[in-house]
Amino acid sequence: MITSSDNAKLKSIRKLQTRRERARTGLFAAEGEDLVAAAEAAGVQAEFVLAGGEDVEQELLDAVSSLGSGTRVMGVFRQRWAQPHGTLRIYLHDVGDPGNVGTVIRSAHALADGNVILGPGCADPYSPKAVRASMGSIFVRPPARAEFAALDGPTVALDMTAKAEVGAIDPGCPLTICVGGEREGLPAEILEGATRRARIPLGADGPNSLNAAMAATVALYDLGHRMARHA
Repeated sequence: MITSSDNAKLKSIRKLQTRRERARTGLFAAEGEDLVAAAEAAGVQAEFVLAGGEDVEQELLDAVSSLGSGTRVMGVFRQRWAQPHGTLRIYLHDVGDPGNVGTVIRSAHALADGNVILGPGCADPYSPKAVRASMGSIFVRPPARAEFAALDGPTVALDMTAKAEVGAIDPGCPLTICVGGEREGLPAEILEGATRRARIPLGADGPNSLNAAMAATVALYDLGHRMARHA
């Protein structure tokens, strides 16, 4: 059992809380029994797994956790990146909140047959917050990285100023839904370059926008449901 904070594995986990270290090593940490079990179910091999009270003293594991309450199990895994694929996928541009990135990965896993494509300015999907928000989907449906200009097939840009609603868009196949950052939305070059623009209708007495994860999930459900129905 590990009884010293100077242990190399504990030091590695601590360093992996920084994006620079994750980029340098190509590794990331997943905290919690559910996430480690999700990796195992997906057939993803861990570099190593530490269980509190078995492999390491619980206090030492808690000390390297990014969770305020600590964790019982932590695994270190190698990052996996895929190519853009599927008849329905989602492109994120400048989505800087890791929780939103992880949630969209989870939503795409549940509602689409394609993956999430990360454009410039997006948060690291392998950061602790994003991995937790993905609820294990990061292991089953690894994200891709690409510029908007490299996307193939029709694209639908979500834009709250668009005249057309998402429900009026002919889904077609394949299709990429484009979602912009939490503050600025999609830049002009993507709005102008997209095949179509559409908005999600909101109630008159409600908020005037949805955050990136909510908007992506609504669009994935609507378009994915109609694509499946007409397949």
